[in-house]
Amino acid sequence: MTNNFLKEILEQPQALEDTLNHYLYGDGQEVLGKVSSIWEKGNFDEIVFTGMGSSYFAPFTAACSLSQNGIVSMNINAGEFLHYHLPFLREKALLTCISQSGESYELVKVLEKYSGNRTIIGLTNEENSTLARKASVALLSKAGREDMTSSKTYVSTLLVLSVYTTLLSKKWKSGTMPDYDSAIEAVGKLLATRAEWLDQVLDFLGHPSFVQIIGRGPSYSSVLQGALMFMEAARNPAAGLYGGEFRHGPLEMTKPGFRAVLLAPVGPTYSQGIKLAEDITRLGGKVILITNSDAVYGNKDICPVRIPCQDEFLFPIPAIIPLQLIVNQWAIEQGKQPGDFLAGAKVTTIE
Repeated sequence: MTNNFLKEILEQPQALEDTLNHYLYGDGQEVLGKVSSIWEKGNFDEIVFTGMGSSYFAPFTAACSLSQNGIVSMNINAGEFLHYHLPFLREKALLTCISQSGESYELVKVLEKYSGNRTIIGLTNEENSTLARKASVALLSKAGREDMTSSKTYVSTLLVLSVYTTLLSKKWKSGTMPDYDSAIEAVGKLLATRAEWLDQVLDFLGHPSFVQIIGRGPSYSSVLQGALMFMEAARNPAAGLYGGEFRHGPLEMTKPGFRAVLLAPVGPTYSQGIKLAEDITRLGGKVILITNSDAVYGNKDICPVRIPCQDEFLFPIPAIIPLQLIVNQWAIEQGKQPGDFLAGAKVTTIE
């Protein structure tokens, strides 16, 4: 049976294709031209990202990409930005505001402070939203309507941010971007083959009272998003941490019964991720390893989930799919309606 959360999860390949085609062939080409002109003429020396929830998590991947291309960037939670960091924003910083709804309370307040006074790049899924209206230029995702916990709007936001950072890094090529096609195909493959691997992963994970999500670099966006989904869609305690941070203290809570999900794509910190997974199992825990490596892991307490996407900076897009499917099924098994909102709402309009 397909519930509403799973329905939106299954719509992600189309949402990603629609979003990519918007910028390769559609009206998004003109928008990218405007963004490029703003970047070239503005003499900006850094990018400041701000958002809440999934929209705050997504730019961690973008910031890694920009750093690799010599562009300084910073990601600040919009609530903290609003109350503590507004004076920090320098004249040569290009403010990039992200909100899937375009109506998140904290971001609207930031816009009230800055719109009209400085250049703002907006990224939203809603073209008639406050953010789309008040931004100097609005980059749209084309995920379509979403009512449940963020799934297709999250991956579409990651894709738009990748287009944005690729453009600023002067690597965007209109008409053909095969790496993006490969990432979208990976999403489709993981969804199409879920019957072949999901039950095994769920049996391995069980139903622990707490799940630790771990990763580094570009994957950190989906680490945080994965933890949010466990808390929001399955109503189960979870947390996301950098791999290095987990070693600095939290490793002490590892014992029999401990469960972690570790994102470890091939890249500069792959070996550190595998070593951490091995250390967690040595202390009695078990690890679901989400990776694009074909390596064979002989440790019975490491359960690999293979992601067919080799680009470390696009890996977070398909890497979130196993977590979405795990959360959906876990909630069902516990008699919960996955992805629905009971205590809050899809769009947070109060602080």
